[in-house]
Amino acid sequence: MENIETYLSEILEIPKNEVTQCSSFYESKSVAKNEFLLKEGEVCNSTYFVEKGLLRMFSIDKNGKEHIIQFAPEKWLISDRSSLYFNEKSKYYIEAVEESEILLLKNDFFKNMSLHFPKTAEKNDLLLQKHIRNLQNRVNSLLAETAEERYMNFIKMYPDILLRVPQWMVASYLGITPESLSRVRKELARKNFQTS
Repeated sequence: MENIETYLSEILEIPKNEVTQCSSFYESKSVAKNEFLLKEGEVCNSTYFVEKGLLRMFSIDKNGKEHIIQFAPEKWLISDRSSLYFNEKSKYYIEAVEESEILLLKNDFFKNMSLHFPKTAEKNDLLLQKHIRNLQNRVNSLLAETAEERYMNFIKMYPDILLRVPQWMVASYLGITPESLSRVRKELARKNFQTS
């Protein structure tokens, strides 16, 4: 559980000698490739921390087309916040893209952290604000940026995922067709070849 210990000590700033106390607030789970942690219509009751592997969250529209909202590689958190915090039926699926080791953080995880380690409340608030900022940037990106700009932003946010997922998933995240993604990549390769 090296990644969760790093997250707790470095991100939430829990003293290293006290990190093991936190294990009562989460449970570990092995997830097979293509296994679902959440399906549309279910109520989400955990936040998932990826210790090893890769998850994705997506919706399916009325035409059966998938729209990937988020990827979660190692050290990332993923959850349907609306469902988790407001006890609503989820509109999303959370699925393992790879065989994964995850930690299920109970819905009172951060509340318990702040009770036992008061400094974590401020750190968690900052993380939440960063998450909101990223979501705002993502919405603006989908509305206002070119496919090429979105692709470059994707590479910055998920530098190692291109090698781990099929191209259609990247295209789904970017809101373009796989054919458009191929064109974007060819155009970028052509530009880079000309400048080198």
